[in-house]
Amino acid sequence: MNDDTRTDGPLGKLLIVDDDRPFQQRLARAMEKRGFETETADSVGEALTSVRDNPPSFAVVDMRLEDGSGLDVVEAIREHRPEARVVILTGYGNIATAVTAVKLGAVDYLAKPADADAVLAALTSNGEQKAPPPENPMSADRVRWEHIQRVYELCDRNVSETARRLNMHRRTLQRILAKRAPR
Repeated sequence: MNDDTRTDGPLGKLLIVDDDRPFQQRLARAMEKRGFETETADSVGEALTSVRDNPPSFAVVDMRLEDGSGLDVVEAIREHRPEARVVILTGYGNIATAVTAVKLGAVDYLAKPADADAVLAALTSNGEQKAPPPENPMSADRVRWEHIQRVYELCDRNVSETARRLNMHRRTLQRILAKRAPR
């Protein structure tokens, strides 16, 4: 922990970035009870200002915000405080964005709504313990959808290029991309 960064809470400063105010406030109160000094932000712009002025030791960042991507916040935190522990929260999860989040420095990727205990475990885990196996593993349809999403992201969201690489008709791919993820 840097000496020049103020940490009033015993665990340090936690920045919570989420545009869902009720969820954000509930999580902030719960994390304060668990020993964090919390600060909240509703947007990427607000979060970037907070990170620049006083980089947090910990952060919980929503993937999709009204004014941009939470991944921009993760990058800024890594630039200003490389040892910070960041967890990404999202209601729109797929493997491609999870991989990108981890490559940018997030320590974990949780689906919303995540409870405070799951967030605390992700923020404070040492990375050596194995995650328990899922109680409800992905279906084959979901695995297929995740693969298509990953290739789509790797092709910079270019439908024609993705269809060519997947050996699939472009219109078929467009129909798949327009649907919600299977359970």
